[in-house]
Amino acid sequence: MRTAAALLYPDALATSITLPMEILHAASQLASVARRGAAQGQFRLLSASAERSITLSSGLTLRAGEQLQDAPTMEMLILPAIWRSPDRTLGLCADLLPELRRRHERGTLLCSVGTGSCLLAEAGLLSGRSATTHWNYFDRFEKRYPDVHLKRRHLITQSGNIFCVGSVNSIADLMVHVVELWYGKRISRAVENQFSPEIRRTFQTAAFLEGTHTAHHDEVILEAQMRMQEQLANPQPLAEVARNAGLGTRSFTRRFRRATGMSPLQYAMQLRVGEARSLLLHSNLDINEIAWRCGWQSASLFSRQFRLRVGMPPRDYRAAVRGKRFIASDSPPPAPGDPAPGDPA
Repeated sequence: MRTAAALLYPDALATSITLPMEILHAASQLASVARRGAAQGQFRLLSASAERSITLSSGLTLRAGEQLQDAPTMEMLILPAIWRSPDRTLGLCADLLPELRRRHERGTLLCSVGTGSCLLAEAGLLSGRSATTHWNYFDRFEKRYPDVHLKRRHLITQSGNIFCVGSVNSIADLMVHVVELWYGKRISRAVENQFSPEIRRTFQTAAFLEGTHTAHHDEVILEAQMRMQEQLANPQPLAEVARNAGLGTRSFTRRFRRATGMSPLQYAMQLRVGEARSLLLHSNLDINEIAWRCGWQSASLFSRQFRLRVGMPPRDYRAAVRGKRFIASDSPPPAPGDPAPGDPA
């Protein structure tokens, strides 16, 4: 049984509580099918004070099952986004900081959303660690917590068992990643496709993960990564990429994997699929054109590899993400089975 909880305080944003809860609940339901209907996850609401019913700034009232101090051990604790200045919440939760430290020491995965990261910083859990927060609070956060390595260019950071998420939207990216860790890739794909795949960036693209391809400082490999990004439509052979980096193929591959955690070919495929997803959503280019722009020589090969990594063919993905967008048009919707705009019939 997977266990997670969210901490309630009056200035919490409800969406940073309900969205993770619904994603984890959906994943648990899907996982229970293979377990004869037995629940595979449990999500709790915990109070930061003696009050069980918490009325948020939005006017919504949520009821906690118990206080954080009284709750059993859990795998993950979410610290929701804080509306406006976090100062009031920091004052209300001052007595909880030792409990956050205890949970961290016991191995609980701590996930803050937006300025919820201030609670982790106040507890001393981010000292010397990478972290992020809501973009509007960057300067104040950096001034208040100079010993924290603030990552302004990343929506998600990970340092040990602490995740910081910069916005409510990005908590969905993190939860899909957690679902994959807990329940596997098949269920994470199903959950991702259900919860707005058109607004998601892949977790690996959005996150600063210590020890991974977003966190290394090998300038030679960084330059090679930039060239690979620039040459998606006309990818170079691995030997040429290595030669441009001043290395032999085997040395380049070893150095690339050591810096990024993946092979050059795996990284290139991640870039290509990511660009294809973006073009399927934001352009009316047909499938052949998208395949060419992303470095595939045929639409059939593109379709096979896209389906392998995303869980559905490019046409179905476009239909899914386009169907969730608002379109200002007086024209009637296409009949079932009709091609998406810009696709060959």
